[in-house]
Amino acid sequence: MWSMQLSIITFNVWGIPFISSDRSARIIDIAIQLNTGNYDIVSLQEVWSENDSRLLQNMTKKVLPYAHYFYSGVMGSGLLVLSKFPIVSSIFHGWTVNGYFHRIQHADWFGGKGVGLCRIRVANDRYVHVYNAHLHAEYNIKNDDYKTHRVLQAFDTAQFIDATRGDSMVQVLAGDFNAKPGDLSYGILLHISEMIDTCSSELIATYECKDNAYTSKAALAKNSTGQRIDHIFMRNSDDKVKASVMEYKLPLPPRVPGKRYSYSDHEAVQVKLKIEELQEADITRLIKNNHYECGRNVYYTTSNGFMAASEKKNTGHFYVVDTLLQMALINEGITVCERHLKQLYRDRIAYLCVALFLLIGFLFMSEFPVTYVYRTIFILLKLVTFGIVLYCLFMGTLWNLIERHGTMSGKTAMEIKLGGLQLAERESYAI
Repeated sequence: MWSMQLSIITFNVWGIPFISSDRSARIIDIAIQLNTGNYDIVSLQEVWSENDSRLLQNMTKKVLPYAHYFYSGVMGSGLLVLSKFPIVSSIFHGWTVNGYFHRIQHADWFGGKGVGLCRIRVANDRYVHVYNAHLHAEYNIKNDDYKTHRVLQAFDTAQFIDATRGDSMVQVLAGDFNAKPGDLSYGILLHISEMIDTCSSELIATYECKDNAYTSKAALAKNSTGQRIDHIFMRNSDDKVKASVMEYKLPLPPRVPGKRYSYSDHEAVQVKLKIEELQEADITRLIKNNHYECGRNVYYTTSNGFMAASEKKNTGHFYVVDTLLQMALINEGITVCERHLKQLYRDRIAYLCVALFLLIGFLFMSEFPVTYVYRTIFILLKLVTFGIVLYCLFMGTLWNLIERHGTMSGKTAMEIKLGGLQLAERESYAI
């Protein structure tokens, strides 16, 4: 009987040029760790510098000879996959909503974010599909302007995973999802894709950890236990193969040995999978038991969203299909989209009103006589006013329509998925 073990690591390396602390030194230290031969497949996020990407590839090419960087947007997607096994094909799927270009301090839009797929041949005619994703960050938990964007990105990614199953044995999604267990985007991504979370512990954190050198005192004061926002999800895509989680861990120490800094502001996550071919008797038994024998978080909708109600030990192999849960998640996602569309309408009116008010003021200024002494200041004032008018017109028309159509695209896709689930549920009761 054929079987193999697969070691997968995901890591947000915090590689923002000119901003990330100790970036150059940390990238070298990360490459040294990846070059140990402990990992078969590496999924990296925030590799924003092409030089860093080349350095990571060159320093690890003896043990991870295959690599692919997903180019996108202005800065690149930041997504890099390194592999011990051949990458035979790849595709990048950009998301329809991706932050705001005018919020330069957040920069997510400039990355042209999306989900990257690498089709990896781990044995003769045996393939694993590895998906690398970095969802939009949550910058303000109390006033989260990007919640709709993450929800749509999560749903779009789940749909993409389902559509690209192909002849793969196992599908693995590894990345920084900027979503904690219990968040709506986490629930949608996990359950609509019908994957399992390889982590079965509520005590693990991957961001803002107390021992990390880059965790601020303010973050620790708000939450001393940190957050788990970096994940590895998996699902069997071939009924004749069983993939099980052998080990889940954070493989790197809190600080780089002998140094004052950590490898990143995030923690790396490693999973060891065992993939084995099933015998006919095992397949028959699993089919008889509806294939489903894995533990996972169970979510119930509440007035506060989705909260983990119970957790079974994750020993397993197959996702437990819960159509009612999937419908509840999608309904909540549709509600989030509807609220966002209403806000977009209000924003459109506000931008156009400001543009009209300033345009009238600009016309009056054109007729207003000024002395020679103040002419330069007056011209600058008119230029600034006209620039603000153009900005408001752009935001109230072109940009507003782009975001509205992106939101509508995701919302209508959710409605179609919801209709299909409702039809399947009715047919199951009819039987």
